Amino acid sequence: MSNNELMAGVGLSVSGVRLATAAAGIRYKNRKDVCLIELAQGGTAAGVFTKNKFCAAPVHVAKENLAKDPVRYLIINSGNANAGTGDEGMRAARETCRTVAALAGCPMSQVLPFSTGVIGQDLPILPFQQAMPSLMSELSEDGWEDAARTIMTTDTRPKYCSKQIELDGETITITGIAKGSGMIHPNMATMLGYVATDAKIDQKRLQSMLAKGVDPSFNSITVDGDTSTNDACVLLASGASGVEITDTHQEVFQSALNEVLFYLAREIVRDGEGATKLVEIAVEGAKDDAEAKAVAFTVAHSPLCKTAWFASDPNWGRVLAAVGRAPIDHLDIDALKIYLDDVLLVSDGGRAASYTEEQGQSVLNKDAFEIRVIMNEGKGTARVLTCDFSYDYVKINAEYRS
Repeated sequence: MSNNELMAGVGLSVSGVRLATAAAGIRYKNRKDVCLIELAQGGTAAGVFTKNKFCAAPVHVAKENLAKDPVRYLIINSGNANAGTGDEGMRAARETCRTVAALAGCPMSQVLPFSTGVIGQDLPILPFQQAMPSLMSELSEDGWEDAARTIMTTDTRPKYCSKQIELDGETITITGIAKGSGMIHPNMATMLGYVATDAKIDQKRLQSMLAKGVDPSFNSITVDGDTSTNDACVLLASGASGVEITDTHQEVFQSALNEVLFYLAREIVRDGEGATKLVEIAVEGAKDDAEAKAVAFTVAHSPLCKTAWFASDPNWGRVLAAVGRAPIDHLDIDALKIYLDDVLLVSDGGRAASYTEEQGQSVLNKDAFEIRVIMNEGKGTARVLTCDFSYDYVKINAEYRS
């Protein structure tokens, strides 16, 4: 058994999974905005969805259908979120499923709908109806990059990768795509993410593996602290390779899946709206993991920290203040240490005696760095990926509907 390196920016075909894309004109002009994904008969699907209480109509319908029947098709559109649209939004989401099912010859409950884009606008049905015949006729196992581009909104580039592992003498492929750039503080996954494998995995195991994989990846990133109404991540297993993932292979497969999910999550943060810096917040020695994550996200969400990072300003007092206001029960400031990469910033309750402004500046001048908080209170750990706030973040979001 040998594992290959993760292939960034590569979309290997996955036997038993076919894709097609089309320009339906839902919002954008002169670009593709609808993607259809087909899963072979006998395949399994798992999903995790936003916990935003105003979750979009397609999220409601996708969750309902996933619980009813084996999944055969995913229909995804960009440009319109179909969120905050009431009964009309639910009707539109179901009608998109009906449109797919009518041509595919399957029950509409075997179709999962997904939307991303502007919130609060009715989703037109006619563009789906007009695009569906060509989508069905053009389904192919190639086209993951095209699909990654089709689901983009404010993203500046597509996000996709592949990973292959060898099990029982057979090569297993995992390929994933994701979109997301702003409104990223997922409370389950990301804006939209789709991962497929040709391994055979029963639905219960598949759901467990996806849930385990999103926690250190999509659940540990933030761009701006806003959880979307449309977040969804789906994992498809076609079974076409004939290799079944059981207890024997689960650890190896989970590790490979986690690599794919983490790469996609990292790319979302790298492509954060207007982002110029990738920042990893690592917390060690907290009372427990939940407390560590609370500290990490408090730093990652701080507008003062994020704007200082954009300016390459080693204003370490902002990090100290963010740690100090984290929603945790106790903090021993004398035991606390804070590092910027390998530079010790804070120790013994204040600025480290060894710290110089020049040391901090040399780290902040880089486009990627780590902030490490050592609490010395327990064994809890957390790692959160975030980015800076630039002028462009405000500009992009101020002009989004223009």
